[in-house]
Amino acid sequence: MCIGIRSLYDEVQRMCGDYSAPEDREPEFLVQITEQDIEAERAQSEQTRIEEGLPDYAFDDPYLETLAVYRKIATACVSRGRLLMHGSVIAVDGRAYMFTARSGMGKSTHVRLWRQLFGDRAVMINDDKPLLKVTEEETRIYGTPWDGKHRLSTNTSAPLQAICILTRAAENTIREIRPSEALTMLIQQTYRPEDSTLLLNTFELIDQMARNVRFYLLGCNMNPEAAVVSSNAMMPH
Repeated sequence: MCIGIRSLYDEVQRMCGDYSAPEDREPEFLVQITEQDIEAERAQSEQTRIEEGLPDYAFDDPYLETLAVYRKIATACVSRGRLLMHGSVIAVDGRAYMFTARSGMGKSTHVRLWRQLFGDRAVMINDDKPLLKVTEEETRIYGTPWDGKHRLSTNTSAPLQAICILTRAAENTIREIRPSEALTMLIQQTYRPEDSTLLLNTFELIDQMARNVRFYLLGCNMNPEAAVVSSNAMMPH
């Protein structure tokens, strides 16, 4: 997709530098940010801080604008067959694998173990907030500039082979699960628009994705063996 962005600050333009489209390409839609959008993100961040019992912090306007831009992109994408999901995604031999979980469970650490295991065969798609294009034939996952604190992403895409829900455990174990078992986590980790019609569309896309993606539940520690266990189960042989 080609998306036009009109921002108030330069931070968004800097973030999106590796994702710039040719100047002669027409955008599919335009995102334009106002001061009201930034204030809404500030209020949302404060509400999250209170709900999660986090210490006081203050984000500056340029950073809040990056959140506002992606919220508008994610909202507009739903009616175009695309979802924003929270997770870390790596591609190996041209197939993508997504690890999702509650915050702090070690998604990025586990994907780093995959990168160490597969070396040049691995490409980091996105370490935080990729976009997924859902069709009847496949779910394809795309890198985005919203790629986490380590800025790990690639402006590329790959067919999504599997989604793995990650949990902490003393021993490394993995099993394939039914889509119904993964549903709660999928909904929690997917951006959900406030508009009721778009929310319904979001659920429909999740349901469609469940028909062409496999799901796994992984209990893992932070040892390199964890990547061996998960990749052996999830990758085609």
